[in-house]
Amino acid sequence: MPFPTVFANVPWRHHVEIINKCKSVEEALFYLCHSIEEGWSRSNLINCINANLYKNQGFAITNFAEQLPHPHAEMVQEITKENYDFSFVSLPRKYDELQLEDALSQYITRFLLELGNGFSFVGRQREIIVDGVSRRIDMLFYHLKLHCYVVVELKTCKFAPEFAGKLNFYVNAVDDLLKTDVDNPTIGLLICSDMKQTEVKYSFMGINTPIGVAKYSNVQVEELQAQLPTIEQLQQRIKMLEQELLQ
Repeated sequence: MPFPTVFANVPWRHHVEIINKCKSVEEALFYLCHSIEEGWSRSNLINCINANLYKNQGFAITNFAEQLPHPHAEMVQEITKENYDFSFVSLPRKYDELQLEDALSQYITRFLLELGNGFSFVGRQREIIVDGVSRRIDMLFYHLKLHCYVVVELKTCKFAPEFAGKLNFYVNAVDDLLKTDVDNPTIGLLICSDMKQTEVKYSFMGINTPIGVAKYSNVQVEELQAQLPTIEQLQQRIKMLEQELLQ
């Protein structure tokens, strides 16, 4: 049997990682194809395998099948994940949504990789004005393959039913204020720390915009020691104060 030519498009060390860590041929081919299509480096590949992208991709809880036409609904579903791995950011133990958003914006290249191929960052705290009132979307993206805006709202707490209503409002606003005739319907994605499936499904009832809910995990907690000055920094500061007193 001839050696498949597609294998030559992936570096040898990629093959080693895939062979050592994948549990099935289907999983191995999944990472092989994505490495080629998205140009993953070896570290990107390892991050995606550790985040179990093969199992998580396409499993956010959504209403896409009901609110989008076939086969567009299936394509949109595939860009979602059940869980997003935020291990690339470090935050204080009691962080809030703004701090999480700041960290994701700081590492936007890594966040785009975690979201998946095709996402383009439009901006954070994107202002929209409705009836003279200024409101701000946490993070706004545009998906180049699906040709649609993607509203991303972040919550550092467990999902609550009222979150779906706010996301629905933002999706409708973007559809009305930003979407053009060449764009597909805007989709909304809420990423929170935890959720109950039944609560999410009930919250979707009566909503006609395409929205989904997923979780995030693995935010690194900053050690207190890392937030304090080092001994060398303190010694340097003491010397500077001594010099100032002698002048």
